Amino acid sequence: MSSQPSPLWTHTPSSVRMTGTWRSASPDYRTLPSPCLGACPVDGRIAVWVRQVKEKDYRGAWLTLADNNPFPAIAGRICHHPCESACNRQYLDETVGICSLERFVGDMALAEGWAFDKPDTERSESVAVIGGGPAGLSAAYQLRRRGYQVSLYESKDQLGGLLRYGIPAYRLEKAILDGEIQRILDLGVDVHLNAEVGDADALKALHDKHDAVYLATGASRSKALPGLDYSQPWVMDSADFLAATNAGEECTLGKRIVVIGGGSAAMDVARTARRLGREVTVLSLEPEDQLPAQRVEVDEAMEEDVTFVTGAMMQSAGANGDGLVLNCIKVNFQAGEKRGVFTIDPIDGSEFTLSADAVIPSIGQDADITRWQGVVADDGPVVGTGSDWQTATPGVFAGGDLASMDRFVTQAIGMGKQAAVEIARYIGSGEDRDTFPELTIVPYKAISSDYYPDVARHVPANTDVAGRLENFNEVQQRLEHTDALAEAERCFSCGTCIFCDNCYLYCPDMAITKLENGYEVKSDYCKGCGLCVAECPTGSVMMYEEG
Repeated sequence: MSSQPSPLWTHTPSSVRMTGTWRSASPDYRTLPSPCLGACPVDGRIAVWVRQVKEKDYRGAWLTLADNNPFPAIAGRICHHPCESACNRQYLDETVGICSLERFVGDMALAEGWAFDKPDTERSESVAVIGGGPAGLSAAYQLRRRGYQVSLYESKDQLGGLLRYGIPAYRLEKAILDGEIQRILDLGVDVHLNAEVGDADALKALHDKHDAVYLATGASRSKALPGLDYSQPWVMDSADFLAATNAGEECTLGKRIVVIGGGSAAMDVARTARRLGREVTVLSLEPEDQLPAQRVEVDEAMEEDVTFVTGAMMQSAGANGDGLVLNCIKVNFQAGEKRGVFTIDPIDGSEFTLSADAVIPSIGQDADITRWQGVVADDGPVVGTGSDWQTATPGVFAGGDLASMDRFVTQAIGMGKQAAVEIARYIGSGEDRDTFPELTIVPYKAISSDYYPDVARHVPANTDVAGRLENFNEVQQRLEHTDALAEAERCFSCGTCIFCDNCYLYCPDMAITKLENGYEVKSDYCKGCGLCVAECPTGSVMMYEEG
């Protein structure tokens, strides 16, 4: 009796079985933007450079960072790090310490003396950059590396703007600032110090001399606090106070200081005054949970015995026999839709007083626009620009705090980069805009989190509180080398393939082909089962319905 042939056996190869005809959805293998990239003010490729740190390619990580931001050591110290708030890792355990990793790379670059490559081609077109703060320096860097001739005009005797005159050394050591600025200047930027462009005629003259002009003079006019007599010797503006103390000048204010405001500048004033031996109270309209300063700054100020009186306002202030009396009242604070817009309602019967020897108002600054009237137009409190950062006058661009209410250093750096691209397009290079962030951002559900065990975030050490108040040394320390590598390992590399072969190994139809640098899906054989997507640890493969 002859046996029947098994239906499971065949003499034909599997290549003839086009299982792709069963498919209603298909996987798409591509590099996608991570949530941190979507939140980054400079559009930094964070998943890429963190992976380079993981692979110990530190110089490569620095070059990837510096492609969008020439100040990684600075940003790693003071950035408000919205990238961390967007990080997918927070849904597993804790967000990745992106800021501390950026500082680690930036500090290594300075220690090793790494320099930017000179531009491949020298162009004849020239650009005047007015303002040597973060936005102006960022634009100068991006323009110079593209080969344009850049002349930088700064009204003060040193470059840095807010970075030099507004941020205390305990947050940003000036040697770090000098090192990262010098690398930009070494590219061949023509610097003019003590060169204020004070009126419309001076601006027009530079416009005639150069192919384009970029205005980045920041917000230099302090807002005045109603009910406060600024002519009194016991009143000192926050910008003046920080500039003087950063320059090492002696503080002549009394023992008890009230700082009015709740932003980062107010925290810098308060914590600086504590290091000068003063008793400090911060008075803010916002309740504690809505203070605009970074939470870490508020926490560190509290550790340093700064007293907070929140949800309240000063109504009047005057001298008495024992210093000053500030008449205050509690308020209901309601934030508006835009930054800096709010409403307050004083609470009847909640009046109180504060005693002090000096008052330092720190309620924000406005851009000085009127000096260039007739060349640029205003858009409320800032210079009006189009989406390309160009003002009403062709060839004159603006950015940073002068053209935006997004008052963060890394926002200004990002605006400088964006404006440089637009200036290059205006002059005629034909440079394309970056459209990468328009792709779908990888959500946490796309990450196969089973491949990542819970690992606590590696947090840099802080100087002890008693030691902080004795000097202006940096409070936050850098990550140790081993901790930096361990922290980089925590990154999901969202949207960036790590070549783990999971898609290749788990595909039941052998529809994944390994390439020299990645993978390819063979549509004839993929039946859309989604195993490759389910097993991808980075979200680099995603399913899409077929129409």
